[in-house]
Amino acid sequence: MEITKKDLIVLSHFRQDARCRLTALSRATGIPVSTLFDKLTAYQQDVVVKTISLINFDAVGFGTHAQVLLRCGRDRDGVKDYLVKHPLVNSLYKVNNGFDFLAECVFRTMKELEHFVEHLRAELDVRSTEVYYLVDSLKREGFLADPSLVDALIRDPQRVPTL
Repeated sequence: MEITKKDLIVLSHFRQDARCRLTALSRATGIPVSTLFDKLTAYQQDVVVKTISLINFDAVGFGTHAQVLLRCGRDRDGVKDYLVKHPLVNSLYKVNNGFDFLAECVFRTMKELEHFVEHLRAELDVRSTEVYYLVDSLKREGFLADPSLVDALIRDPQRVPTL
């Protein structure tokens, strides 16, 4: 699927509010509702990976939020399988530069996080870890979330847009 400027504008509106009504989006973009419906269907096949709600973890009792870098031994797949299934791992990424994985985790307390990291080192093939506590969320899911900035994104792909 080739992404056009109109597609980027529609996607940026959905990044702002994935539950917006097609009639309102049609008014904002000048694209007919039937075309928007067709675009949405196509996006769900190729472009949109997952539609989710962003949650304030503090508000639901999980006040410790951290990024954990993991360097594994030979059993990377075992560590990966464990982390993918773990309910307190919010996101998991394969990374480089001396580490194997970056796990974004949420816990009720710092002590729970410490137990989690100790368990990884003692029971799994995790050689070393680095923990970065997330103190405050300053920006989340901001890329392509403002339709007015689409022109700046596509004008010159070699240049970083400035505001």
